Amino acid sequence: MLSSCDFKPVTLSDRDFFVQHYRRFPQRHSDNTFTNMVCWNYYANYRYAIVQDCVLLSSTIAGKTRYRPPIGPRNPDLLHEVLALALKSDETRPFVVLDQETLEWISGIYPELQFQPERMYFDYVYLANDLAHLPGKGYSTIRRQLNQFMKTCSPLVEELGTDNIEEINDFVEQWCEWKDCDSNPDLASEKDALCFALAHYRELELSGIAIRSEGKIGAISLFEGQNEDTALVHFEKGLPDCKGIYRAINAETAKILAKKYTYINRESDMGVEGIREAKMRYHPHHMVQVHMLGREELEKVV
Repeated sequence: MLSSCDFKPVTLSDRDFFVQHYRRFPQRHSDNTFTNMVCWNYYANYRYAIVQDCVLLSSTIAGKTRYRPPIGPRNPDLLHEVLALALKSDETRPFVVLDQETLEWISGIYPELQFQPERMYFDYVYLANDLAHLPGKGYSTIRRQLNQFMKTCSPLVEELGTDNIEEINDFVEQWCEWKDCDSNPDLASEKDALCFALAHYRELELSGIAIRSEGKIGAISLFEGQNEDTALVHFEKGLPDCKGIYRAINAETAKILAKKYTYINRESDMGVEGIREAKMRYHPHHMVQVHMLGREELEKVV
């Protein structure tokens, strides 16, 4: 019988395994991606098990664990074991589903289950060409702000690399001072994740750009391919020194990614109203929804 002891921590050395597995079973939501797990491990304590050619994932935040459906060949018996394991967790909603196909599969086996959508974790996915070129009336305000930035701030775009990595690390410190990360646990965790990504960008095979304005780095983004048609932007940060720089880092990142990918996943808003408003202004093509099961629902089938 499956137990929590079967799971081991996700570490940087596991990257090749996850890359190979996810080529066979592509991920649509950002949370299951290897980069997300290994960078946010200080906060979410991701663990995994390999059972019958499936990957099982869990995350533990503040001592409470959530489990995900098996990633691999459809296996109803293994699914039932994961549901039973989730019921043993102290978490109120201990089982989370991150893609529509898996939700439909589980609902077909257990039609009595009532899943709860969790809007704050929905990923925003955009047409890459829309973010790169900002076409039509829907983007007129963003285009105007971007044009003003280009005129007044004399930006230069450069790739992340050995020549500027130290300066980018200094930028992160400045960003955290501005945001007062030390007084906000969520921002402090985000800083840890971003610093890990920068420290290991080669091993993670991340790409990134910085925008330099008036000689100083004022914005950065880090990104990678998520699957064949979608790129994933993990981090996008800017300082307030030059108005419109967030518009610029978004557009410059999209211009690069649109050459290879149809869609850009810009992750969730985590329920922060200002972030939600900003992401909605860019008119997402679709959302990758997240659904959860509470303990009372699990008791119906376990």
